[in-house]
Amino acid sequence: MTENSFRLTELAHGGGCGCKLAPSVLQNLLASQPAAQPFAQLLVGTEMADDAAVWQVDENTCIIATTDFFMPVVDDPYDFGRIAATNAISDVYAMGGKPILALAILGMPISKLAPEKIAKVLEGGAAICAEAGIPVAGGHSIDSVEPIYGLAVIGLCRPEHVRRNSGAEAGDAIILTKGIGIGIYSAAIKKNALPAGCYDEMIASTTLLNRIGTELARDADVHAITDVTGFGILGHGLEMARASGVSLTINVKDIPFLSVAESLAQEGFITGASNRNWASYGEDVILPETMADWRRLLLADPQTSGGLLVSCAPAKAHSLVQAIRAAGYPLASAIGNVKEGPARIVVRD
Repeated sequence: MTENSFRLTELAHGGGCGCKLAPSVLQNLLASQPAAQPFAQLLVGTEMADDAAVWQVDENTCIIATTDFFMPVVDDPYDFGRIAATNAISDVYAMGGKPILALAILGMPISKLAPEKIAKVLEGGAAICAEAGIPVAGGHSIDSVEPIYGLAVIGLCRPEHVRRNSGAEAGDAIILTKGIGIGIYSAAIKKNALPAGCYDEMIASTTLLNRIGTELARDADVHAITDVTGFGILGHGLEMARASGVSLTINVKDIPFLSVAESLAQEGFITGASNRNWASYGEDVILPETMADWRRLLLADPQTSGGLLVSCAPAKAHSLVQAIRAAGYPLASAIGNVKEGPARIVVRD
């Protein structure tokens, strides 16, 4: 093969947020680390699997810091850059903050990819940063065996607007802002089996900035926020349940799915990450006895640059869903509720 004949996804063993370590592996790795020294200004660290770190500078200002990078989920280098940048910036929005700058993280197999293709990855990332109103102020690059791109992102927030995944309260409604099925679509792309028109649907979702999180965090009736990425709707829902000490009920009929996600899942376009995810946390998920395996794995489907999972006062749920849709998230839906009980997810048809 010549350097220009390689597909980006051919050069990576995985793609997008499906590259994440399985939840159980990550938990074991973090558990083996020495306990961090207490810092009064560190409001959010690694203790609750939140989306970013938060450091309080003074009574009015917090700094939000995060990093996120992965291997290609699509073959178009410009789109890869856009998706990776959108995904990285999402962590700041999920904490209730506003991003202010980014640093690029780039690893590329320079003997296999033409410089023009690599430049397109950077262009795509810069385009999304410009859309978010922030500069790419620097970064770091290496010659890597597999293509990798992402960002380190810094944001700002008032202390009272910080939203963790640990604030969900019994009685709350659960809202999801984007459709599920990105991992399914990426599996179909690798086999050249994604139906016509669905690529545009996928790109529209994965490059849609989660900037609505900044607005949601200013509402006192919004109690907890996280974004749904590599661990799937079940995995990130469980993180919220565990951090908040509650049980989540999710209604499958209310979950928004990408247009052909269910049919592709039935045909077997399932990522390896779905199985790893389920193996890591399936014991804490209660499923209907009649649920098919393909639907179970769809609920564990890794989402690259997915939506926000929001826990809010039940009386506010309808108006929030309408406001989120009006802000440019047409699939936003209320998908369940929060109850007292053991930290788990109960799935209902």
